[in-house]
Amino acid sequence: MLNGHIIEAVEALAHPAYQESWDNTGLQVGSRRAECTGVLLCVDVTPAIVEEAHSRGCSLIISHHPLIFKGLKRLSGNTPIEEAVMAAIRYGITVYSSHTALDSARGGVSYTMAGMLGAEFRHVLAPLADRLICLSVITEPAGAEAVRMTMTELGADEQLTRQESCHATVHSFTAADEDAFTGHDEIDAVKLTATLPAGCAAAIPSRLSELNSRIYDYRITPLRQSDPSLGLGAYAVFEPAITVTELINRIKQAFGSPVVRTTRIDDPGRPIRRLGLCGGSGGEFIGTALRSGAEAYLSSDIRYHDFVDWQNDILLLDIGHFESESCTKQIFYNAITEKFPNFAVYKSELESNPIKYQ
Repeated sequence: MLNGHIIEAVEALAHPAYQESWDNTGLQVGSRRAECTGVLLCVDVTPAIVEEAHSRGCSLIISHHPLIFKGLKRLSGNTPIEEAVMAAIRYGITVYSSHTALDSARGGVSYTMAGMLGAEFRHVLAPLADRLICLSVITEPAGAEAVRMTMTELGADEQLTRQESCHATVHSFTAADEDAFTGHDEIDAVKLTATLPAGCAAAIPSRLSELNSRIYDYRITPLRQSDPSLGLGAYAVFEPAITVTELINRIKQAFGSPVVRTTRIDDPGRPIRRLGLCGGSGGEFIGTALRSGAEAYLSSDIRYHDFVDWQNDILLLDIGHFESESCTKQIFYNAITEKFPNFAVYKSELESNPIKYQ
């Protein structure tokens, strides 16, 4: 069993191309081709998590949040991130992170949150439509690997990038008039095709021009996403409706949150049937949830000014960021064990919310 086999099971649910343009979903440290001896699942990769993986004999860590997000300029061990990266390299542990790819997946974070509350999922709040592109590049055979690496760096999945043999037409010109074709030759070439986040489209021309490989042609084609079940956030319905008090109690129990920040509650017995929700920092979708007909909206990291601005329009419910996304470990577990039921897959027992409530 290779690390790549486990990662493919995760990517079958959460394709890397689903990630937001600012994100760093995918392989963080290590190799897909290394032998996998066990998998540890977590929300955040810390030095303690790497030690836990090592002590369990796990060669692969699957996390929700990326270990490397803004990039590293040095590996000195002076920060927890650097220390975790160095420990992973030292122990030969591969780290893969899913993050917003899992957020937008069918059956991902917001889907799961709705199910944990006993609400019926109806549709996503921010569909993935028009956020993907297809990049096709025709290059010389010797340059195929460099093009593939560039595609991967732009956000393509290395294993899903297609490569096929083709021919390229090379024109020659007269010395007097460079615009006049005098003939052409058909030469062997390679065509590579990958799905990428639309946000990286602007960087493609310059990235390809930096390669030493000869690029004969490339095409960027928008992909019209026809699957409305992919995207961020969720709109769900309670059948029958539940009261505000019941909703708050369900949230505390389902997510293990000792407190729930809310807007003003004038009537605790008011029935709530339509709920908007989003795991992680989802304050940007409050208006979207309201326009969808939601009477309440559950997320985390909601700003003070959002509470001020929306207090008379919708019941806001804010739990901790960790609480809203701790369900990702179970999502990963289900995806992996469904394909490999007898493999060693562990949920971290050391991980806890770094924010404490006094």
